[in-house]
Amino acid sequence: MKKLTLPQLEHHLFAAADILRGKMDASEFKEYIFGMLFLKRCSDVFDEEYEGIIKANLARGRTKEEAIKRAEDPDRYAKSFFVPEAARWGKLKHTHRNIGDELNIALSALERDNRSLEGVLGHIDFNRKAGKTKIPDRKLRDLVNHFNKYRLRNTDFEFPDLIGAAYEYLIGEFADSAGKKGGEFYTPRDVVRLMVRILKPQEGMRVYDPCVGSGGMLIHSKQYVEEHGGNYFNLSLYGQDNNGGVWSMCKMNMILHGIAGADIQNDDVLTSPLHLDGGELMRFDRVITNPPFSQNYSKDGMKFTERFRYGFCPESGKKGDLMFLQHMLAVLRTNGMMATVMPHGVLFRGGAEKEIRKGIIEDDLLEAVIGFPPNLFYGTGIPACVLVCRAKGAKPDKRKDKILFINGDAEFYAGRAQNYLRPEHIEKIASAFDAFEDIPGYAAVVTREELKSNDWNLNIRRYADNAPPPESQDVRAHLLGGIPKVEVEAKKDLLDAHGLKVSTIFVERDADYYDFDSTLAERGDIKKRVEAGDGIRKQEAGIKTTFDQWWEKHKQSLIDLPDTKNLMEVRTDLLEAFVSDITPVGLLDRFKVAGVIATWWNENKFDFKTLIAQGFGGLVDGWVDTREAAMEEAKGNHFDLADDPLVTRLIPDYLEELEQARQDIVRLEQEKELNSYVKITNQLKEARKQFKELQKKFIKRLHEARDALSDDDCSDLVLDILNEKLAGHLKSYVTAHRQEVIAVVENWWDKYRVTLRDIEGERKTAAMKLATFIGEIGYNNA
Repeated sequence: MKKLTLPQLEHHLFAAADILRGKMDASEFKEYIFGMLFLKRCSDVFDEEYEGIIKANLARGRTKEEAIKRAEDPDRYAKSFFVPEAARWGKLKHTHRNIGDELNIALSALERDNRSLEGVLGHIDFNRKAGKTKIPDRKLRDLVNHFNKYRLRNTDFEFPDLIGAAYEYLIGEFADSAGKKGGEFYTPRDVVRLMVRILKPQEGMRVYDPCVGSGGMLIHSKQYVEEHGGNYFNLSLYGQDNNGGVWSMCKMNMILHGIAGADIQNDDVLTSPLHLDGGELMRFDRVITNPPFSQNYSKDGMKFTERFRYGFCPESGKKGDLMFLQHMLAVLRTNGMMATVMPHGVLFRGGAEKEIRKGIIEDDLLEAVIGFPPNLFYGTGIPACVLVCRAKGAKPDKRKDKILFINGDAEFYAGRAQNYLRPEHIEKIASAFDAFEDIPGYAAVVTREELKSNDWNLNIRRYADNAPPPESQDVRAHLLGGIPKVEVEAKKDLLDAHGLKVSTIFVERDADYYDFDSTLAERGDIKKRVEAGDGIRKQEAGIKTTFDQWWEKHKQSLIDLPDTKNLMEVRTDLLEAFVSDITPVGLLDRFKVAGVIATWWNENKFDFKTLIAQGFGGLVDGWVDTREAAMEEAKGNHFDLADDPLVTRLIPDYLEELEQARQDIVRLEQEKELNSYVKITNQLKEARKQFKELQKKFIKRLHEARDALSDDDCSDLVLDILNEKLAGHLKSYVTAHRQEVIAVVENWWDKYRVTLRDIEGERKTAAMKLATFIGEIGYNNA
């Protein structure tokens, strides 16, 4: 039986959103998609258990009526949800009238019959008006038909937690579409990964997010424990959120990730924290959150006011940030640790906020301040920071009475509409935090006394200034020419790393200056010269050879994965070995090397899970099925296959035929203007027909090629594609580093290649030409 792949399910869910898109924005219709997905998933899982109960009872000799009676007993569904008749998909898929009513009844019935779902589904109203009208039955019918396309039992998935991964994808897509409102429930996952890595949760701990949103920080904490060999089932997760819709989203997220025991509450955590132990505030080993920025709050009805021992922020003026921070500090266990996102204003504003900062620093609770680049979060373009704190007395001895400042505001990848942290940025920040040492232009360890002398101001640039030095300008070189050797020496580490020899570009001028090699006639020659340099080629060949050796040494762990199933151990071994083997080449620093392997792992981690669950043949089958589904969705429109790593390997001859047919169409369209219209039109019609026929044969040809593969062929194919992807990532980092080298040399060209004397000479020549021209037209005596 075909297994549902993650790309298929992701596309399926996004297409479901397209059915409602236009009638309302993403922040409004997301709950309908979440609700429909949850309903379909619960019903499909229930059907599987229902059938199993009937089968088991018939096997024991009971009658069909007796078996059905037992299957209808809610107490027999302790590990899943009992789905009442009104909520079963078999009934809903045949509904054609008053569909909104029927869906609302289904959600209410599912919630009513399962205590753990209390409040989770009831707020979803398929009859709610969008503008002046509600969603018509036709749209809802389309939505039901769409969700009917795939069955969502565990046995249908290519790997076990596929439904949770797809739900996370959908949350991210909705956050992206919702813009500012996306920040209410979603923290970018690169930021979450960094914060979790800093906190290092372990099995047996209680992890708490007081502003839990969609639950991503708790889920990543669980995954971190799993990745590091811990028993993630022995991890207690707690969360609270004030927004009922967001709380519901989080509850569903936990359930779909198989985290049934997470304790997620709904209320304002400042006014009414709900996680209590014996009437007192519950304490936690790790607290991790991204609270809403710059909120007002009210003391009216506030419980447990002793939490705010360092003072109260103004209730108005949108300065409630440090109230959240104090709540987190108040619920830490004796050796507890916390990390929270905060706006920069909390670092330096005066008044009550300064007094709160002072108290926290004097009690030695603040361990690190980490600055982020701007435009990293949904809902705000301003830069933010992470504050890392520990319970009183819990800091390691080396860190007592000190605070680490990390200035990461220049460490990001600029996306189209938002900035991102890449794995190398995460690695660099996390490594700096672990080292707790000064790093010039990046990190600084500051004593409490120095902070006191600066009036408790925590402005990051005051302590870790990463502003680049002003561009060096050599007056003599501007006047007379030459490249200052001192400037070249300042870039020595960069040039040496890539193997660029000074003699490749420069010749000696004198003791203090170089000249550009005379054969470099124009700026464009620099790139060609650098890329052709012996040192450059040798260094790039060296990293490629080292990579090939690393792959040969470690690919066996991937080959054995379907048998060993030790995914997390393999992950750790591969990442550590890659960094230790590739870094000594010297071309890329260890952060970028770690970024290469981490990017590749994250990109392919779900394929690795499929490999464990289905083997190499099953993984290839999933790849084929994904392409088949994508081709069907294209509905005859152009579907680019030229760079597809699977298709180019399995049916390269087909791609050649397809490309030839496409070129025939282009040629005939060009000839149409020059030759007999009727003749060319007929030929063009035939060429287009042939092209469409070839496209129709794509699926058949792909399946034939797959069927011809042996188990060993599948293994070789998968490893070859994985190798190509990793080599591609490494190459892109190497290319970026080479371009950085080229840019440095081009900058010297732009600054010093044309001297003041050259400019004056050109001006003098131009003046002489002008004077001659004026004389020729008779104006020389004017």
